[in-house]
Amino acid sequence: MHTHQKHEARTTQGRRDFLRSSVGALAFLALGDFSASARAAASPYSLPPLPYAMDALDPILSANTLGFHYGKHHKGYVDNLNRLLAGNELAGLPLEKIIAATAGQTTPASLSLFNNAAQIWNHNFYWQSLRPQGGGEPPAELKRRIEASFGSVAACKQELAAAALAQFGSGWAWLVSEGDRLKVVRTGNADQPTSQGLKPLLTIDVWEHAYYLDYQNRRADYVNALLDKLINWEFALHNLHS
Repeated sequence: MHTHQKHEARTTQGRRDFLRSSVGALAFLALGDFSASARAAASPYSLPPLPYAMDALDPILSANTLGFHYGKHHKGYVDNLNRLLAGNELAGLPLEKIIAATAGQTTPASLSLFNNAAQIWNHNFYWQSLRPQGGGEPPAELKRRIEASFGSVAACKQELAAAALAQFGSGWAWLVSEGDRLKVVRTGNADQPTSQGLKPLLTIDVWEHAYYLDYQNRRADYVNALLDKLINWEFALHNLHS
């Protein structure tokens, strides 16, 4: 098998493995309800494999960045959640149920559960929001919806970049749907747009660990590179119909 065929096979298999094992990276319905396969996930929670090879996003995101981001930070949230849920009545519930049960709570225990569960979900969703040879033109249906809401794909990308850059400190920029309209929102730390009744379509992680090894303090370069080269419009279209 030629090298590029092996890479395609590895990428395809990785994507399939991720979809099977993710505890909620695909669709967030109603109050964060995931697809049937994700709802079946139970505790203890595990780190789902990436949907592509560790070096597949290079040179935009290096294997070194993914190694730390996915292998250390993302895994850390999974390990923390398993530890926090030991003996807890929420143990065994899907991620979205834990997030819904703890969102807005102020006790230290609930805050810790929310932050770790939500960060697992956010990262699952983020990895799917990217793909090798991404960017470019959205699928025709999504492009029509984007143009109806923003005027153009370029304007949509500009709003996403502006939200990512305007987020002070750690957080996320999201393309979401609200009824028939698409919009861009940003959230801090582990927060998600579902608490506002919005359906996430794709996201950009602007925590510093997402980009600092490759871009240092140049967040704008990171964000624009993702939007131009890695953003997964097909994933956004999938979520639009979920």
